Amino acid sequence: MWQEIRLTLRLGWPIILGYLTQMALGVIDNAMVGAIHSSQLAAASFVNNIISLPLILGMGLTMAISPLVASAQGEDNNDAPLRILYNGLLIVLLFAIAMAVLITWRLDVVFYLGQDEIVARLAQPYLLWMIWGTVPMVLFIGMKQFADGLGFTRTPMYIALAAIPINVLTNYAFIYGKWGAPRMELEGAGVGTLISRGVIMIALAVLLIRGRQFAPYRQNLKEQLQIRKERLLDVLRIGIPSSLQSGMESSSFAISGIMAGWLGYVQQAAHQIALSIAAITFMVSMGISAAGSIRVAFAYGRKEWKKARDIGTSTLWMAVGYGLFCAIIFIGFRQKLPLLFNDEAAVLGYAANLLVLAAAFQISDSVQAVGVGLLRGLQDVKIPTVLVAIAYWGLGIPFGYLLSFTFGMEIQGIWLGFLIGLSFSAILLTYRFLRITGTKYAEKQKKRKAEKPNRKAEVGSGK
Repeated sequence: MWQEIRLTLRLGWPIILGYLTQMALGVIDNAMVGAIHSSQLAAASFVNNIISLPLILGMGLTMAISPLVASAQGEDNNDAPLRILYNGLLIVLLFAIAMAVLITWRLDVVFYLGQDEIVARLAQPYLLWMIWGTVPMVLFIGMKQFADGLGFTRTPMYIALAAIPINVLTNYAFIYGKWGAPRMELEGAGVGTLISRGVIMIALAVLLIRGRQFAPYRQNLKEQLQIRKERLLDVLRIGIPSSLQSGMESSSFAISGIMAGWLGYVQQAAHQIALSIAAITFMVSMGISAAGSIRVAFAYGRKEWKKARDIGTSTLWMAVGYGLFCAIIFIGFRQKLPLLFNDEAAVLGYAANLLVLAAAFQISDSVQAVGVGLLRGLQDVKIPTVLVAIAYWGLGIPFGYLLSFTFGMEIQGIWLGFLIGLSFSAILLTYRFLRITGTKYAEKQKKRKAEKPNRKAEVGSGK
């Protein structure tokens, strides 16, 4: 098991840093505008909740790329990866532009979701910049999924890391009106995020077009850079359920953020602080999940079921250990971590209490994220989508609403709903992965045993 853990970490640590970088862009926005006033932090939270669904759906579509590429590698097919990327990016681009146009058309939606008027007014211009920032973001992630699926995880990671100083500098200029830029406060954070995402998208595209390590996959460009029905269907077959899985999780957190707004902007700001911290730790789980998914997909391409099961089991144990570590950190530093975002006493008090509840679901959150990724590596996505839907929308949101508004637990009730939904998802996804790989391995062993007598008979007959 330890050998498998080492191999997964070797592949996964650059992916983990890449995911953390993506999350850091939002956290940087929250931290920099939170220093101005809690109403700006609440508006940032509100916008992030609105755009989280189209962003996560677009990212979910890209999640089909890495397991398909890794599986093609397992089959020793070097022509397939670029075809998968080209057709996958086409789907992602069309989706992202459609979502950006739709939300731009209805920017006034911010005034109809029960938020404080000051929050809605601050949110509207920020929403415009952020929704168009999803377009370069999902294209970057799609190209990164391609590189990760081939095992080239480090260079895309370095490009992703470069987004952090770019975002900090552009945010500083446009939020506070420095270096000749206009003072735009929260809206300026949107400008900075759009610029940083555009820069890293262009940089990764240049790497894929000119990079030496990707040259073996660019040998038949005329053939590879064509729209192919079978490749579009492959991406959609895995991408749509993966997108729905991510979308249902993200939208449940987005709805919870809107419900938190019904309790007042102080509780909403505390909710966003605790959620931002939990989201950072979740990005590590996503990186572990992605690495496990790629390795399982490679084994799947070779039909090595025992190998796939061993990789998956070790990755699940990694998730348990990591979740326990995060829980300890959350409880131990629950008073200190919120200070990174805000210093208002009322906000800090709520945020500290929420971090205790966040600690309670760290293990289940990490395990369910890994479970989804491992099943995606087996190209098993339909049943997991149903399980995720039940976990979040059948249990998490209803229980959160009931506990918060019926039983008077307010913001703590919403977070207890998270705990219920995540625990259900973690248990059932883990069971499904172990059952599928166990059954496939048993079938392969049975087939081998059945073939042995036939081979002996052939030898005995002189054939």
